[in-house]
Amino acid sequence: MSEPTDEHPRRLELTSLMTPDMVNFSGKVHGGALLKLLDEVAYSCAARYSGHYVVTLMLDDAIFRASVQVGELVTFRACVNWVGRTSMEIGIRVVAENHRTRSQRHVMSCFFIMVAMDEAGETCDVPRFEPTTDDDRRRWDNAELRRAERKKWRERQ
Repeated sequence: MSEPTDEHPRRLELTSLMTPDMVNFSGKVHGGALLKLLDEVAYSCAARYSGHYVVTLMLDDAIFRASVQVGELVTFRACVNWVGRTSMEIGIRVVAENHRTRSQRHVMSCFFIMVAMDEAGETCDVPRFEPTTDDDRRRWDNAELRRAERKKWRERQ
C-alpha cells in the first residue's frame, strides 16, 4: 500500500446554501434534501479518489442531531476513511452555520460505502493507501470496526 498522491485526493469539502425549496412542513430543511446532498458529496469524494464511476452500496449511521434552517450555510466535509479492493468508506461531517452570527453546529455525521465500477458496469479495483497520520489510522481502524459490526449483523439476519 502506498500513500495517495494528489492524483488520488482523499478529502472534499462542499458548502451549500439551504434554500426555501428544501423546506419541510415544519419550516426546516427536509432531511431528504440533506440526504441527496450527502449522496452527491460521497459520490464526488469517492469518484475523485478512485478515478472511476462509483455507486452507493450503503449509508451507515446517519443520525440527525439538529435541524437545519433555511438560509443557513451547510458544509459537508468528506474523507475517504478506508479502502478495500473495490469499495471505499467515505465519512462525512455536516456543519450548519448561521452566516450572520458565524455560529456553527454539528448537525450530523455518517458513513457511505461506495463501490467503483468500470465502463462495463463491473466492479473494479481502487487505489490503496497506508494510513500514516494518527488521524488517518484512527479513521481506518474505526472503519474496520464498523465493517466487522456490519458483517456480524448480516450473519445474524
